[in-house]
Amino acid sequence: MSDYKEMYYLLFNKITDIVTDLQEIQRHTEELYIKTETPLIKLSLREKE
Repeated sequence: MSDYKEMYYLLFNKITDIVTDLQEIQRHTEELYIKTETPLIKLSLREKE
């Protein structure tokens, strides 16, 4: 019989690591964006029809 507890912990820990990595990447890219002098994204407002 499979050891479901071990499988669950393995899966949970890996997912937690991935989420943490994604959060770090997001923080890093936000810092890069804040440091840029020229905005990378330009918003334009559309007039209502």
